[in-house]
Amino acid sequence: MSGKSIDHAFTASGNLGAASDPTHAGALSFMRRRFSKDVAGTDVTVWGVPFDSAVSNRPGARFGPQALRRASAIFDNDPQYPFARDFFEALAVVDYGDCMLDYRLPETAHGRIAEEASAILDHTGFLLTLGGDHSITYPLLQAHAERHGKLSLVQFDAHQDTWPVATGADGAPRVDHGSFVKQAVEDGLIDPATSIQIGIRTHAPETCGIEILGGEAVEDMKSAEIAAKIYERTGGTNVYLTFDIDCLDVAFAPGTGTPVAGGPSSAKMLAVLRHLKNLQLVGADVVEVSPPYDHADVTAIAGSTVAMYVLGILAEKKVG
Repeated sequence: MSGKSIDHAFTASGNLGAASDPTHAGALSFMRRRFSKDVAGTDVTVWGVPFDSAVSNRPGARFGPQALRRASAIFDNDPQYPFARDFFEALAVVDYGDCMLDYRLPETAHGRIAEEASAILDHTGFLLTLGGDHSITYPLLQAHAERHGKLSLVQFDAHQDTWPVATGADGAPRVDHGSFVKQAVEDGLIDPATSIQIGIRTHAPETCGIEILGGEAVEDMKSAEIAAKIYERTGGTNVYLTFDIDCLDVAFAPGTGTPVAGGPSSAKMLAVLRHLKNLQLVGADVVEVSPPYDHADVTAIAGSTVAMYVLGILAEKKVG
């Protein structure tokens, strides 16, 4: 055990390098990255947003960031499959911890998320967010669009999330996890002409002009074909990637708020992500993991693997 340490999240002296914690022990940051509020000069900041007050069905996604961090402990210090590299030889990544939200005042959450995300983006190269219900993507899009301009949305999901936006008592839009996309289009945060949704297995009143690859189409297509459609639609623009874990079939993601049968496997969607290494990614999130409805961490493992693939794509880009 000479030269090895435990609790790398606290004992690491820098933002590069692999951890040596045993899988069953040690502080549970995401992939054992150093916990730090100082993100200056980092390539990626991982951040949790424990919010689920905008769900229309089963709650529990507030526990998603904890579950995703815990599940990420299975990624040991060998080169990560299928990238065949240690991401952290060259990619400087920290775990910022979680967004502080007042659970008594859920209506203030989106403003707080946007404000803190914007502050983090002032100092880091890329923000990878662990949710949380899908409504948190709306303030994240606000923060990223402020920096990059109108974005292309690549959304893995069983739902379009384009339902009409209700108005609160104060007259402001009441954005929830089923309406955030419509509001983002109306606010000019995303360009529907370059945006695409993958895995949709429900109907909403309108598409907002976004291209849809439904569940049946995804079932019939190969992963490379799905990726090719994404490249064609986004056309080299700045992309924000959001992955709602209910994109996956309930067999692969039972622990989520609004599960929908008939979806793709985790293997197929991970293969799609593997093909997306040339997207101009500027931000990403993984949302709607609800541990109270999970079994044997199946959903959390799938979600943490999606997040790991995002880091793998970024590591490949940096190394070349």
